[in-house]
Amino acid sequence: MKTNQFSPSSFLIRLSVAALLVFLSYNPAGLSYYHWAITKIPGITPIMAFAGLILIIGWAVYIRATLRSLGFLGITLAVAFFTTLFWMIIDWGIVAADNIQAVTYIIQTILCFIMAIGMSWSHLRRRMSGQVDADDVDQ
Repeated sequence: MKTNQFSPSSFLIRLSVAALLVFLSYNPAGLSYYHWAITKIPGITPIMAFAGLILIIGWAVYIRATLRSLGFLGITLAVAFFTTLFWMIIDWGIVAADNIQAVTYIIQTILCFIMAIGMSWSHLRRRMSGQVDADDVDQ
């Protein structure tokens, strides 16, 4: 059995990890690393520093994979797609543009989807086109 099989649940796992990363880093509810540690910078503790390092590692992994997988054009198209979708949500009155908390959550959710797509794109492209990335070739 191949270990690199891709399924909807694989995407949901990547999306869930991206959501944890994004919303643990910052969220408007005040339950985030930003509110826990960054606002207390002179009094930061070793556990706060360790948690911050774990978040930085997670961001580095997701950003690097997204950049390598989607490239500049792909990221630009993904941002344009989700920005237009967000514009429609505002234009249709589903969310008011002056509701900063809702807008922040929507933008963070868009970031989660872009990072999850970036983490999954090589698998999706291989499924759709049959093309394999050089990184995916088995020995």
